[in-house]
Amino acid sequence: MKGMALRALSFALLILAVLGIGFLAGRWSDPSATASAQVADLAGPLRVIDGDTFDVGDTRIRLHGVDAPERAQTCLDENGTSWDCGDWATDGARTAWEGRAATCEIVETDRYGRAVSRCAVDGQDLGATLVSKGMAMAYVAYSEDYLPEQARAHAAKLGLWRGTFQMPWDWRRDPQDLSVSRVEPVSAEGADCAIKGNISGAGRIYHVPGSRHYDRTRIDESEGERWFCTAVEAEAAGWRAAG
Repeated sequence: MKGMALRALSFALLILAVLGIGFLAGRWSDPSATASAQVADLAGPLRVIDGDTFDVGDTRIRLHGVDAPERAQTCLDENGTSWDCGDWATDGARTAWEGRAATCEIVETDRYGRAVSRCAVDGQDLGATLVSKGMAMAYVAYSEDYLPEQARAHAAKLGLWRGTFQMPWDWRRDPQDLSVSRVEPVSAEGADCAIKGNISGAGRIYHVPGSRHYDRTRIDESEGERWFCTAVEAEAAGWRAAG
C-alpha cells in the first residue's frame, strides 16, 4: 500500500510540473510581454554616428520620424554654392550631445538591426531639435510628428532651408540625380502650394482654396505676400486663417 501511495504521489507531482511548465511557457510567449520588451527604455551616454544615428551604450539607435542628410551629401546655399551639409548635420549633433546622458524609447527594430527610437537629452526631444534647426527633415513616410517644427524651420530658412537640397531619402537612391527633389526654401505657386498669404489692414491672413475671398485675393510677393503649401506652414510663418 505504501508503494502504491508513493507512485500516486509521484504521478500527481509530475502532472503539476507539466501544467506549471505549460503556464510559464504561455507567459513567455505572451504577445503583450514581447511588446513591452520592444518599448523598453534605454539609457546611457550618447555617441554620435551621423545626424540621425547614435550609439547608446552598446545599442545602435536610428531616430524615429526624422531623416538627416548623409555624411557624404552636399547641398547648395542661397548663392548656389555647394557645401557639406551632411558633415554639418553630424558635427552639429556631436557638438550638442556627444557623451551626454540620453534616454530612448524603442519604437521598432529596422532591417539593419538598429533600434528605431525616440530619444531625449535633459528632456529635450532630439528629433524635434534637429528638425526645428533645419538639420534634418520630418521623415513623413514613417511619421508626421515633426511637421510643425519643419514648417517653422522652412519659413525661417534655417539650416538646410537656406538653400536647395535633395531630400536624404532621394539622395540615397541616386546621389547623382539632382533633379529628383531639389527643394526650394520658399514656397512658390503651384498645385501643392495654393494657399494665399495676404497682407492687409487686418494683418497677415491666409486663404485656402474654396474659402470666401480666395478667388479675389491677389498675391504680390514684392509686398511680402506669399504662397504656402500647408496651413501649418502659414501659421508657423505668422499668418492666421481668414475668418
